[in-house]
Amino acid sequence: MVHHTMKTSKTSAPSASSNNRVMDQISGAARAKVGVDGWFGVARSPGTQTLRWIAAACIVGSLAACTSLPEPVTLPPPTTPVVPPAPVADGTEPLPPAMQRGKSRWTPVRWAELPGWGQDSLHEVWNAWVRGCERPAPGQAALCAEVRQLSISTPAEQQAWVVRRFVPYRVTEPDGSVPDGLLTGYYEPIMDASRVPTATHRTPLYGPPPGLRAGQAWYSRRDIDTLPAAKAALQGSVIAWLSDPIDALILQIQGSGRLNITEADGSQRQVRVAYAAHNGHPYQSVGRWLLDQRAIREASWDAIKAWAARNPHRLNDMLWSNPRTVFFREEVLSELDARFGPRGAQGVPLTPGRSIAVDPQSIPYGTPVWLATQGPTLNLQKLVMAQDTGGAIVGAVRADLFTGWGGWSDESYVIAAALKQPLQMWALWPR
Repeated sequence: MVHHTMKTSKTSAPSASSNNRVMDQISGAARAKVGVDGWFGVARSPGTQTLRWIAAACIVGSLAACTSLPEPVTLPPPTTPVVPPAPVADGTEPLPPAMQRGKSRWTPVRWAELPGWGQDSLHEVWNAWVRGCERPAPGQAALCAEVRQLSISTPAEQQAWVVRRFVPYRVTEPDGSVPDGLLTGYYEPIMDASRVPTATHRTPLYGPPPGLRAGQAWYSRRDIDTLPAAKAALQGSVIAWLSDPIDALILQIQGSGRLNITEADGSQRQVRVAYAAHNGHPYQSVGRWLLDQRAIREASWDAIKAWAARNPHRLNDMLWSNPRTVFFREEVLSELDARFGPRGAQGVPLTPGRSIAVDPQSIPYGTPVWLATQGPTLNLQKLVMAQDTGGAIVGAVRADLFTGWGGWSDESYVIAAALKQPLQMWALWPR
């Protein structure tokens, strides 16, 4: 999926509470975007049809409590049990040579050099790994049969297998220098919507108009709102109606969302809207636009909504400062689909707390990644899977952690909005 990112400058937040809609044990040992270089920085444009989204900044802080993972997916038992090979005697075998990637250099290291290695409950990442095997990373398809079989093994057996089959590589800049890195977060917003326009729901979410061509500039956001020709071209393309144009913008930046939709007959159900296309115009941050005018002091959605409430006559000026409009497709949300996030750029559903977006020119989709970060929002040392990308996710040591789904007060949003801190990464590659 693809999204843009915006981060907040706030540094305190309420304690995390259990929420089965958000990431699994996101706080790890101790887990949309916001801000000029975060959520408000760049919108996601999907790798596999999921845009990356911005959600807004919230009050952040040290989150000591762990949240719970959505109920794990039941996997079929293996036909043949896997007997994990004995781990390699780490520290004695020769290391392979370093590998040069497009935007990074991978330097092999010993397992003992990974901070916190051996303390992560690997079974929590196994669902994400199994889903990733639907579209495995280059050179890893042969290992996927073992990944699936190990889904019912113990964490110790899984760890022994990982050590045996993979080499950890420290991810650095192409010249070998070690950057500070950056970890941000994103989520899948849940919003109320109506199938038909009402007195309160008047902001449309569009599907792609007929004849839209990828890479070709179509009508701008202002044009769509004002030109009769643009409105005529979109006739019949409305998926649903929202009550707030800023909420619609948030969905477009995040690239995906869940709608609690009221149908024309008054019945209600939840559906997913996923990125389908955009109008070919460059993304511009409305948060940056307001900051440049000194209209707000921090680029958070709370600040933006407060400004809009005080300046309704300038709301369109702010919205039109971003000429890009995103078009969606509606997806049925089955019981199984609801236990995972939207599909990322790898083409597989995202797992809260265990899926990250990366720069694919630094780390290929489907790669297991050891992530280490310390900051005011999270202290993490855990295994995650590179399964998505985003417009603001650029560079060697850059990742965006998928935190789950929820509304404005849910932990998935609070953490995603606040997360912006240094990062270290080690890619695991088959021996």
